[in-house]
Amino acid sequence: MEADVSEMRNELQSRDGLWRRIQLECQKLYTELLKIKEYKDMQEIQIKHQSSHVQLTEQLENKNTELLLFAGSGEHQEEELNKIRNHVYRKEQSHCSEQEKMKTEISDLTEELHQKEITIATIMEKASLLEKQLKMELETKHKLLTKQQLLEFHYQVIKSENTHLKEMV
Repeated sequence: MEADVSEMRNELQSRDGLWRRIQLECQKLYTELLKIKEYKDMQEIQIKHQSSHVQLTEQLENKNTELLLFAGSGEHQEEELNKIRNHVYRKEQSHCSEQEKMKTEISDLTEELHQKEITIATIMEKASLLEKQLKMELETKHKLLTKQQLLEFHYQVIKSENTHLKEMV
């Protein structure tokens, strides 16, 4: 019976170790979730920054229009204006492609975050179930141990009575 109790203790310690590993994994996943949220926040700030860039681009176009009005009909000024327009166009194209990349990346990160949240929820559910099972097993083991101790006590009483009776006989 002592071997059984020892085996039960070992099994409980093993399950306790598993429970602690699950808790550690949950902590790691939660930390990773916070990092992803922080990265997403940074992406949103960048998008806001880029929208201000668009406003600056529009202001630049307005200035270009004013320059066109003031420039008159000189070819040199028109060439300069075309260069500026081309430059603004390239910047806008570059900005649009960067914005699309960021939208895609944010979408991917959001999906990854969602998957990790699902994983965390599943792990927490399993951990809760394991904890309940462990508590039930501990209660059962405790009852068995108490029963064993009671039987052992009865055995000792009967043994001493038997010895006493043998002496009397």
